[in-house]
Amino acid sequence: MFTVTTDDGTLHVADDEGERGQDAPFYVVYRTADRQRRYGYYCSNCESIDVAMDSMRRIKCNDCGNFTKPDEWDSAHE
Repeated sequence: MFTVTTDDGTLHVADDEGERGQDAPFYVVYRTADRQRRYGYYCSNCESIDVAMDSMRRIKCNDCGNFTKPDEWDSAHE
């Protein structure tokens, strides 16, 4: 685990919890070191926490465009 400092304070990046991205992994970010308060995701491609998730649980970095593909897909999702 490592920390990043933002306008929201110090956040804790769990580099052992993540999702595989197209360009690099996304890691889970917590507000507390004990992993009790989840914050979001960290893009290891550009080292950003400006990351969003949609209703199909796809993760996308708003800075560099790194993304994950949905776990499941069918034509009803379009």
